[in-house]
Amino acid sequence: MEAILPLIIQAVSGMVGGGIAGGILKQAAMSMLPKLLAGGIGGIGGGAALGGIISGALGGDPAGGMDIGNILGDVVGGAAGGGVLSGIAGMLLKGK
Repeated sequence: MEAILPLIIQAVSGMVGGGIAGGILKQAAMSMLPKLLAGGIGGIGGGAALGGIISGALGGDPAGGMDIGNILGDVVGGAAGGGVLSGIAGMLLKGK
């Protein structure tokens, strides 16, 4: 369960970040489903890439335990990754 929970947190926060980025960036003219899918995928990638850095800065356990630093790292990394990937996907799909 401890291996799946960070992925769920990253995917959900990525979906939220993707929805926010899609609402802010008007060139990301996609329907909600592609925004959420791109956000979830970007959230997992961003959470994996940025989550460790952010949780280390917040005093998280480097062994990967579920403490507040690791959870915040997953949320921030997931939201950032989801927003970035949704914005990129929106710009690429704009012409179609």
